[in-house]
Amino acid sequence: MDHRDEPGGDDHREVGRGENGKSARHWRDLLPRADTKALADWYETHLGVPGFWGQEAGMTVFAPFKESTDYFPADKQWMINFRVDDLDGMIAQLKAADIAVETRPDEWDTPETGRFARIHDPEGNQIELWEPPAQQ
Repeated sequence: MDHRDEPGGDDHREVGRGENGKSARHWRDLLPRADTKALADWYETHLGVPGFWGQEAGMTVFAPFKESTDYFPADKQWMINFRVDDLDGMIAQLKAADIAVETRPDEWDTPETGRFARIHDPEGNQIELWEPPAQQ
C-alpha cells in the first residue's frame, strides 16, 4: 500500500485555507511516521491533541535553528512545542502513563519565558511542553 492511501498519508494534501489564504494542513501530514493511526492515537491520548483543533489565543513561534545546534539530536532536527496550562499536572499524567519526562529548570526555565519539559513520542520525535509565565 502506498503511504498516500493511509489516513493523513499524502504529505502534500491541502485540507483547507488558513489565514492569508495559505493552506492549512493536518498536523500528521507534517510528521514523518511509520504508523499514522498509532501515532495520532498516542498524541490524542497523552496530549489531548486530536487531528484538528482550534488554537487558543497566544504566542505561536516558528524558530529555525542553525544546522550545527546541539539543541536537537543529530537524527531528529525538529521539535514541536505545545503550550500547556498546568505543566506539573501534565508531567504527573505523563509519568503515570510511563512516559519519560525531562526537565532542566536551571537551564530552560526563566520568569520571562516560563517553564519547559520534554518528552518523546513513540517514534522518538521530541515534544516540548511549555507553560508560559503567569500574567503579571
